[in-house]
Amino acid sequence: MLYAAIYLTGVFIAAVSQVMLKKAAQKSYGSIVQEYLNPLVICAYALFFLTTLMTIYAYKEVPLSLGPIFEATSYIYVTAFGVLVFKEKMGKKKALALALIVLGIVVYATGV
Repeated sequence: MLYAAIYLTGVFIAAVSQVMLKKAAQKSYGSIVQEYLNPLVICAYALFFLTTLMTIYAYKEVPLSLGPIFEATSYIYVTAFGVLVFKEKMGKKKALALALIVLGIVVYATGV
């Protein structure tokens, strides 16, 4: 259970770093060097590196077959951040797609 929590926390942190990169991409920079070597981008990539280490560590106990299921939760986080942080619209197609992803996770988790 601990290793699954580590994995899922890593997936959440990866979603946060994606938000950080999108926020950085929305800004204007004086040069290409400033665009890639600013604190927000560097921190986001450091978080991606951390999540890679977390995933590797979690795979000590988490079966490989669960990896894609845990990774699928990122769609939930990214959609939530899109709506809350970036004020994106939640259309019917996006809601249906998200519901199908959640249903797939539930079906796999319950063994139905």
